[in-house]
Amino acid sequence: MPDMPFIELQSIDSTNNYALTHIREGLAQHGMAVFSHEQTAGKGQRGKDWASIKGENIAISIILRPFPLQVSEQFQLSVCAALAVYEFFTKYAGTETRIKWPNDLYWRDRKAGGILIENIVGSNNGDQAGQTEDSPWRWAVVGVGININQTSFPPELSHPVSLKQITGEEYKPVDLARQLGGLVIRKFDELQSTGFDSVLSSYLSRLYKKDEKVKLKKDSRVFEATIRGVTPEGRLVVEHAVVEEFGFGEVTWLID
Repeated sequence: MPDMPFIELQSIDSTNNYALTHIREGLAQHGMAVFSHEQTAGKGQRGKDWASIKGENIAISIILRPFPLQVSEQFQLSVCAALAVYEFFTKYAGTETRIKWPNDLYWRDRKAGGILIENIVGSNNGDQAGQTEDSPWRWAVVGVGININQTSFPPELSHPVSLKQITGEEYKPVDLARQLGGLVIRKFDELQSTGFDSVLSSYLSRLYKKDEKVKLKKDSRVFEATIRGVTPEGRLVVEHAVVEEFGFGEVTWLID
């Protein structure tokens, strides 16, 4: 695999923001990665902040041209990214690693990392006006945060864990980030060569709590259900009195 362009920063508000600016200014390349030793305003899913101590973790964004995928197929890229993160972490942390739907990284019942994908659809400046599912998906920015050496976390974080806490070893986050960036590109290439059915099958075999009962919350309703899988469109399939499907953000996991 040829070396991908790799930008190493000491501090930035968000690696995703930096990558998106690169795209809008016409400076981006497919496979370019942006790593920072510190994020002052790291972004998580659903508008949440991503807390991280300077120099201790991975904060990386990989820029991709998602062609030939369409906007309606965004979950396929999410699966590729999740599998790359899984493969990377398993190499060091072992086989108790899992992917929690849709693309969080878990070790046992503790969160080690997460993924935030941001897209530019239509024009390169990201203008949302007039966009439809038929608008061309120009760029994707795959942002990944993984706890590496951090051992102290804010109390509001639920069940965090780092690679150092698992293995007792200290790591160089920038070196690990280079490995991870290459894996994301490789998994995207595998999608093109093997097709999504094969990739989705790999994802489902690594799904956190698959075929196990969990507690879920929808609105004010708390219920137990068995995780059965995920549809090709990215909807979580659960079974209790009936079989139900949920989109991202429609249901909350309750982990003891």
